[in-house]
Amino acid sequence: MQRRHLLACGVLAATLPYLAHAQALEKSKVTVAVGGKNLLYYLPLTIAEQLGYFKAEGLDVTIVDFAGGSRALQAVVGGSADVVSGAFEHTVNMQFKGQRMRAFVLQGAAPQIVLGINPKTMAGFKTIADLKGKKVGVTAPGSSTNVMLNFVLAKAGLKPSDVSVIGVGAGNGAVAAMRAGQIDAMSNLDPVITLLQRSGDLKIISDTRVVAESEKVFGGPMPAACMYAMQTFINSNPNTTQALANAIVRADKWIQKAGAADIIKTVPESFLMGDRAVYIDAFLAAKGALSADGMIPEKGAQTAFRALASVDDQLAAAKLDLNAVYTNDFVKKANAKYPKG
Repeated sequence: MQRRHLLACGVLAATLPYLAHAQALEKSKVTVAVGGKNLLYYLPLTIAEQLGYFKAEGLDVTIVDFAGGSRALQAVVGGSADVVSGAFEHTVNMQFKGQRMRAFVLQGAAPQIVLGINPKTMAGFKTIADLKGKKVGVTAPGSSTNVMLNFVLAKAGLKPSDVSVIGVGAGNGAVAAMRAGQIDAMSNLDPVITLLQRSGDLKIISDTRVVAESEKVFGGPMPAACMYAMQTFINSNPNTTQALANAIVRADKWIQKAGAADIIKTVPESFLMGDRAVYIDAFLAAKGALSADGMIPEKGAQTAFRALASVDDQLAAAKLDLNAVYTNDFVKKANAKYPKG
């Protein structure tokens, strides 16, 4: 009898921390919308999922994939998803539109977006001005790839309307569109970029996979992929938000220690697009642009605002509270909990 009692107490003692943890979450089932899950831009999200970091926090996360970040954002605005794994600048744009959204953990320290031209249709390319009247592929209209394109065009004295923007997605469809000559240039990410570059179907003209290059392009730190949500969701679900931040910070740190072989073993086979060597090259090119600890740079919101304002006079004139589009409170706690990942 006494032995049975001790065993029961032992089981209860082992279970209590989990129960206490599970009870602490306001919402254990969370739907995350992402635009192009296979992209290295969102690698921390996949690592957190594949290595069970969400589950370790007591979360049951469903990831819904869309063709681009703008569509993932629409899913949260429409109520079919709780959180976006998307580009930081959307938080600035949405505040301008009257929707309070806040980033709470960073996945990318630089956009990793590459603008390149099609050597077949633009053999005589010399400057950005040559893109006038051309067809340019982006993951989805309104997405971060479109924002980067607009910004680069503006610096060259062109307006967004000076090119034809075509949504080509972030996978094989984008590759096919470029190879078939359906688009003259492309603003996209890895592994698509590395695949096209290696086959000679893309010539890079602007590359933000390198943090220093990104800061030259944007004039400051430009936060990229992050987890963001409606402010109302964060207010109502602080423990759930903390659990999501914990998982992503662990993934950020794991990636920084990981080698190419570790990544290949962990991501789904479909992400490799049939060529492991290309994916390894893409990972090595993107690794430096991924966040090391989830912290959002203080000047990042200002950089994002400038990028958006360069092509939107109304937004440029707006008085926004840029401190309200991000918080590092959850990330600081996550780093304290997982100092080594």
